[in-house]
Amino acid sequence: MTTHQLSRRQFLATALASTVTIGSALSAQERAGEGANNRINLGVIGIGMMGRGHLQGFLGNRSVQVVAVCDVHRIRREDAVERVHRAYAQERKAGTYRGCAAYVDFRELLGRRDIDAVVIATPDHWHAIPAILACRARKDVYCEKPLSLTIAESRAMVQATRDNNIVFQTGSQQRTEFGGNFRRAVEYVRSGRIGRVRTIRVGVGGPAVRCDLPNQDTPDGVDWEMWNGPSPARAYSDVLCPRNIHTHFPAFRNYKEYAGGGLADMGAHHFDIAQWALDMDQSGPTEIHPPERGDTGLRFVYANGVEMFHGGPSGCTFEGTEGTIYVDRGALRSTPGTILQQPLGDRDFRLPDVGTNHRQNWLDCIRTRRRPVADVEIGARSAQVCQLGNIGYWLRRALRWDPQREEFIDNAEANRLRARENRTPWDRI
Repeated sequence: MTTHQLSRRQFLATALASTVTIGSALSAQERAGEGANNRINLGVIGIGMMGRGHLQGFLGNRSVQVVAVCDVHRIRREDAVERVHRAYAQERKAGTYRGCAAYVDFRELLGRRDIDAVVIATPDHWHAIPAILACRARKDVYCEKPLSLTIAESRAMVQATRDNNIVFQTGSQQRTEFGGNFRRAVEYVRSGRIGRVRTIRVGVGGPAVRCDLPNQDTPDGVDWEMWNGPSPARAYSDVLCPRNIHTHFPAFRNYKEYAGGGLADMGAHHFDIAQWALDMDQSGPTEIHPPERGDTGLRFVYANGVEMFHGGPSGCTFEGTEGTIYVDRGALRSTPGTILQQPLGDRDFRLPDVGTNHRQNWLDCIRTRRRPVADVEIGARSAQVCQLGNIGYWLRRALRWDPQREEFIDNAEANRLRARENRTPWDRI
């Protein structure tokens, strides 16, 4: 059975199970923000660390109007509403504003026909279902990385995006921001400045593990059943869902029920840059070779012979026949140093100019209906590298992968791990 079949049987129909009637289809002009004041009406789903950062960024953008927020945590939800009201009150002579609605259930937000686009900044296990429902509601989508929890989910997200002509940006901000270091590294690698690429080393955290946290009583104001959602039932833990307004990234990222471990958390950023530099945005590796033990050292092999290792210094190290380039946030250097000192010429590879703000690139594309710099297919493929790595660590055996059919070759056990069964009521087919 192919991943596409798995998607429809085990995931896509989940979206159809929603009990909320989604608003009727909008025209491209309506979705491009031709509403009051010509602003794009925006809803934000998930108000944790990333969601709060996105909210503040959009509140400072006059082309956007935040009209709704959603979170299962009352304190964070109310704080978000107050942030919106305070920001927009400053624009009005009366000095007051009360136009932002708050929801616990994202389906109610998606049911509003006046919302043009949504930002999804939930934990990873809650990326796919809201994103697909948003696509079916004809809302353009900005979804945080890693794009999905499973391979089947990400393919379903791509399909829903294409079926509904959605502008879908994955939150892979390294493609636009951080001083342009990652873009410059990609341009130099693809221009052949280090010769033929032989190896890439990506230094990120380890694979996801099963959640074994102790049970705690659910605090007042937290809809824990909704937070857990499609994942297996378990009691509340403040490690997974902090109690108040938190200033750290919660450790749900470590556990396979909710995320892909450190391998997928920063891996979705750095493997994304590796894929970009190899011109593999529409493909991926063909072999996965895990170590016998330990949580680093897994080796990916591409059809062209390039090997990519999980392990090494933070960021990406590209090793070629004529030199190396190392790039990370705040770092870009080469060996020999003269590689980066020589400017690129007219005949070298250059990336298109998409600006230096990831959110703005998405908004610009909403108006033009072009695909953004981290389109859903790109996000799916980058997440897939992380998912393949996790499966390799979990099974501890060499695997062969067909990136076009998106299935393991002659390995039924590995193929079953491309998807998972969601918990009732998110498992309906």
